[in-house]
Amino acid sequence: MTTTSAPQRLGEAPDPALLDPAERMGTDELRALQLERLQWTLRHAYENVPHYRRAFDAHGVHPDDCRSLADLARFPTTSKADLRDNYPFGMFAVPKEQVSRVHASSGTTGKPTVVGYTRRDIDTWATVMARSIRAAGGRSGDVLHNAYGYGLFTGGLGAHYGAEALGCTVVPISGGMTPRQVQLIGDFGPRIIMVTPSYMLALVDEFERQGVDPRSSSLQIGIFGAEPWTEQMRREMEDRLDIDAVDIYGLSEVMGPGVSQECVESKDGLHVWEDHFYPEVVDPLTAEPLADGEEGELLFTSLTKEALPIIRYRTRDLTRLLPGTARPGMRRMQKVTGRTDDMIILRGVNLFPTQIEEVVLRTSGLSPHFALELSTRGRMDHLVVSVEARPDCPPERRSPAAAEVQVLLKETVGTSVEVVVVDPETLPRSMGKLQRLTDRRARP
Repeated sequence: MTTTSAPQRLGEAPDPALLDPAERMGTDELRALQLERLQWTLRHAYENVPHYRRAFDAHGVHPDDCRSLADLARFPTTSKADLRDNYPFGMFAVPKEQVSRVHASSGTTGKPTVVGYTRRDIDTWATVMARSIRAAGGRSGDVLHNAYGYGLFTGGLGAHYGAEALGCTVVPISGGMTPRQVQLIGDFGPRIIMVTPSYMLALVDEFERQGVDPRSSSLQIGIFGAEPWTEQMRREMEDRLDIDAVDIYGLSEVMGPGVSQECVESKDGLHVWEDHFYPEVVDPLTAEPLADGEEGELLFTSLTKEALPIIRYRTRDLTRLLPGTARPGMRRMQKVTGRTDDMIILRGVNLFPTQIEEVVLRTSGLSPHFALELSTRGRMDHLVVSVEARPDCPPERRSPAAAEVQVLLKETVGTSVEVVVVDPETLPRSMGKLQRLTDRRARP
């Protein structure tokens, strides 16, 4: 199947005619649109969601108090706990008969968070997803292999509707059946794949297991999201697959995937689609607003959602906001490489799994597949990092590689961990969002 417009790759500016009007907006025009939509959202939430009416009243604010974008900082934040406390439909701002679809989180740590969409919300979601795929280099007529999970998880259907809206041919394979995924990539010839980065590594391993060079496949673009991943991981996938690997960001409470997207021509952070989602960065401890360029916790306020408007939602993701580049009017968010809730505090030192990933990928002989186990030894917490050797790593290389990782982590993070190099293909593979950490610490 041929594309109806030329493919785009790194360094090639998009045809302006392909961009949405919002992508071409100047800053002043965009800010005026944001304020208009923000004022509508605050009124909509206050008038239709009892939780927001109570929260606004408790903070002594009213939607009429928002006269500028800066005034948003006066309003209360929303947390995942607020959604769980109002489970299942208490945060909805429209009657249930107007809700066209619901999605929900996995609920592994308690009640799931439930989100709803009106018909217009679904159309908006498809629009921002189509915009995201196009920013990644996708075009109408491309075949897109969608290996995100379908179901209550927002990834699969979000990518599916967006790809169809762009005019792509979608292969809705979801996760799992790894050998068959590789077969169908060979048979159907997709140009784009959308999947979690950890499962992409499992697919690359399967290519090689079947004796197929991953670089010979039809894939040219990988759109990876749903979990943090590093620049080292980008280089690993681009080298092994000969693709452009770009990041996509989203979360179900705000919309799903498609809240922000990395542009293939720059690969320098994710442009937030600010005509629909207003970003802030705050101090994770005090929730005080931080200036653009300062690192902190990312908050989002929806600007156009009908069924479930969300006000200053605390994502727990750590990033900073930067000026736009490939889309000058839209701010970028730096690639998320950590979350406040996946941070490991080990003997008083803050450690993120992505910091370990960076070190592992810089160490020869080691694969990107690793797992973490926290336990208690004596009175101290102890972290074991198990890393798979690459298939071509000789046995005598394993101990030196483990020692290198230990030294580098001590130098870069400031704490000691135990590193064990294990045989290839012995650690569990993820079919969706990756869970690297097992916590076996003794509880008081």
